[in-house]
Amino acid sequence: MKLAQLKKFPLGDPRATAAGASMRGTEAQDSPLSARVPRWRRHRLALALGGSAILLLLLGFAVKGWLGTGQVIARERLRLATVTRGHFVRDAAADGTVVAALSPTLFAIAPGTVGYAVRAGDAVSKGQVLATLDSPELTNEVQREQATLDSLDAALARQQIEIRRQILTGQQHADLARVTIDAAERELKRSQWAWDQRAISERDYTRAQDEVSTAKLNFDHARDTAALERDSLALELRTKRLERDRQALTVAALTDRVAALTVRSPVDGMVANLAQPQRTRVAADAPLLTVVDLSAFEIEFQVAEIYARDIKPGMRAEVSVEGRTVPGTVTAISPEVRQNQVVGRVKFNGGQPPGLRQNERTAVRIVLDERDSVLKFERGSFIDDSARALYVVRGSHAVRVPVVLGAASVGEIEVTRGLEPGDEVVISDMRDVGRAAEVAIGN
Repeated sequence: MKLAQLKKFPLGDPRATAAGASMRGTEAQDSPLSARVPRWRRHRLALALGGSAILLLLLGFAVKGWLGTGQVIARERLRLATVTRGHFVRDAAADGTVVAALSPTLFAIAPGTVGYAVRAGDAVSKGQVLATLDSPELTNEVQREQATLDSLDAALARQQIEIRRQILTGQQHADLARVTIDAAERELKRSQWAWDQRAISERDYTRAQDEVSTAKLNFDHARDTAALERDSLALELRTKRLERDRQALTVAALTDRVAALTVRSPVDGMVANLAQPQRTRVAADAPLLTVVDLSAFEIEFQVAEIYARDIKPGMRAEVSVEGRTVPGTVTAISPEVRQNQVVGRVKFNGGQPPGLRQNERTAVRIVLDERDSVLKFERGSFIDDSARALYVVRGSHAVRVPVVLGAASVGEIEVTRGLEPGDEVVISDMRDVGRAAEVAIGN
């Protein structure tokens, strides 16, 4: 049956099947493969299949190892540090600025009008006049207090004269009482002679005796009264003198304030700045100018507040100025924290280096602690004392190892637990591998 005849019947029609049954097939052309493939080809095919199986097995092991590692990192990207045991110096680094150790700011002693005799940047010597204050209020106050002092001086002089007069009066009464005693005793002698001769009556003799006793009693009273009068007058004079001395102290203090209206330089140095315009009226205690002593410099440093509780006055420090390292000592550390920074001062040991300039930038290294036989390694930029695990090189892999780190310095960090001497620690940035337990190191 022809193909055109088959197309006349739809697919699945019994007539199409019957028509196709009479068509000739290709069964006679087929023959078994084993009968046609030579033996040497069959051995080559078996070897190829075996090699492929071995290659797939090795590839499986490689994939398994890669999957077990999880990450691969190039060796040139790694920065390694070896754990060693030795001398450990814990220090803190800070930025410093050269400042004058003595830079006093002078203030107005009283309200007045300021007139400057110098300009900013002028070199001045100790005791040189820098400015003057015209203060009428203080001048008038000094004059009033001086007048009061003069009146107290006059009152004291008058009191001294009065005291001498009263003392003389008391002494006079005592002397008169003494004369009265002498007269009464003479009269008693005459009366005694007359009584012995029975020339006078007993009444007259007794009266003479009473007059002697009365004269002695009056003398004792006059003497005691004069002594009390002297003590009272001395106390009154002392009171007047103390009042006068107090006023003299007030005048002296005001006189010193008037003298301070002439502002003089306390040190040899340079005028840093003028705080007020020329011929300006200022209030009391207003800043006038600042003088800088250029012969004595210190370093003012700023350090992170985490070191503030560890830095104490007297600690050893090193100052780097223009490539030179100069020893120093911490003299002060501020208790105040500003913008996460703490300010301190360092003075030079054995004299300051030559050529320093005001506000010159320096680097300061402060030694906090020194110990021997400490397990340590070089500190990387991405490692601090808060790290709890590090990558340690083990052959061709970097293994994450839990560690406990101790004190950290600028260049080194202490190992408390987890590492041994000779271990190689990865100190470069490993944040891109996450927290993988193991990282392969590729060549």
